[in-house]
Amino acid sequence: MQLTRKGAATKRRIIEGAAEEIRQQGVFSLRLEDVMGRTATSKSQLFHYFPGGKDELLLAVARHEATRVIDDQQPELGSLTSWTAWRQWRDKVVARYRAQGSDCPLHAAVSQLGTATDAAQAVARELLRHWQAQLTAGIRHMQDIGEIAPGLDADREAAALLAGVQGGVMILMTTGGMEHLEAALDQGIAHLRGAPAASPSAAPD
Repeated sequence: MQLTRKGAATKRRIIEGAAEEIRQQGVFSLRLEDVMGRTATSKSQLFHYFPGGKDELLLAVARHEATRVIDDQQPELGSLTSWTAWRQWRDKVVARYRAQGSDCPLHAAVSQLGTATDAAQAVARELLRHWQAQLTAGIRHMQDIGEIAPGLDADREAAALLAGVQGGVMILMTTGGMEHLEAALDQGIAHLRGAPAASPSAAPD
């Protein structure tokens, strides 16, 4: 469906409003009436943009939040060209998830849709593919300038670092604690540097 500029803005407002409702009320309490009230839209408008109803809206929220995960890490994620840059990226990831806490609209939306559905899997795959590709590019750049051992498989190292981050995020959402996410980032970067992990305050640039 080709949207006018006004139509695209309305659709985005509905998606963002639904994401805010999920943050505040949880996905299981999400009602389309609440989304309409928050976004000042009518039932006919909502179903015009999301004819599949709640599931289609949740999928749109998941796509929106997946894009936001990457955007929130920029420009640091796209500029991993020094150890200082890697530290800045690490700090930005920690700050992002500390601010988010255990309320994650992306996870909530995908869980509600069912992680086995093709659409939900596609959203998760694309997010991880994009994230891993930028980490891989950063590792290869550091290899090119002699800061990371050339024998390391850049894509595999990026995959391992990303897996650690995602594990830390899942623990954060379960327990509210940040220490596992911080440990995964610090250990992953220390491994790339070929040195034992130091505490965040003591790690050299």
